[in-house]
Amino acid sequence: MNKNELNPDASPEAAYGARLRSLREARGWTQEDLAERTEYSSVHISAVENARKPPTLRFSRSVDRAFGIEGTADTFERQYRELQHGSLLEGFPEYVGYEGRAVEIRSFEIGIIPGLLQTPEYARVLANSAVKRGAITPEQADERVSSLAERQEALKRSRPPMVMVVMDESCIRRPVGGSEVMNAQLEQLIKFADQPNTVLQVAPYDIGERRPVNLPVYLLTMPDRSVLCYAESQTQGHLDRETASVLPVLTAYHQLQAEALSQAASVAMIEQLRKGTP
Repeated sequence: MNKNELNPDASPEAAYGARLRSLREARGWTQEDLAERTEYSSVHISAVENARKPPTLRFSRSVDRAFGIEGTADTFERQYRELQHGSLLEGFPEYVGYEGRAVEIRSFEIGIIPGLLQTPEYARVLANSAVKRGAITPEQADERVSSLAERQEALKRSRPPMVMVVMDESCIRRPVGGSEVMNAQLEQLIKFADQPNTVLQVAPYDIGERRPVNLPVYLLTMPDRSVLCYAESQTQGHLDRETASVLPVLTAYHQLQAEALSQAASVAMIEQLRKGTP
């Protein structure tokens, strides 16, 4: 039977499909063989391989299990997330994999509430706004919200990680979704601060030039005590594992914590804003 020639350079979906076929054929499997190992039909697999149907997160995880590559650095889930988010979130899918295993998570955010602390309603407003701007599709918005929920759920372990969050004051003062959404979001922050494994601090505007970090940054301490850093600009993200470049960021983060309000003062500021929300 003749088979279509695949051009992996045609599109990200084509690259995904070509790789799927390559791994399948390397195992000596037919499309029917792969179908038996997943929850999908051979027709569906053919459509993905030929880029007639876009892959989904569920499909990607299913083929990762079939190929036995879950938890590796080169999963179809990772390729799917890169396909969905493009270069704006380069490195982020890999970061999420590490985040789910970290023993300590440190983050600094500017302008919006950090993802791990967002309510579903707040996250949905941000995703829908991106759709209105034409930045993502409605399907990608749904995936963005569901992926965030999965990240949050992954932290609910028997031994949860220590989570330290510093937010620029702009995060809590920028209205998102109206008073009802913001009121619930601010209440969520107060509940987060009350957990035994969390620290929440606000970096107030009056820090001025003393704020040592000027871009969103995430630092992960892994079980072996190694530290990874993920940072994003407006156009790209980067995951760094090199100690020589990660340690200066960790030092800057500690300096940021020293300049930020204490958790008690931060919660008091959030409470004041919440009470002012109808």
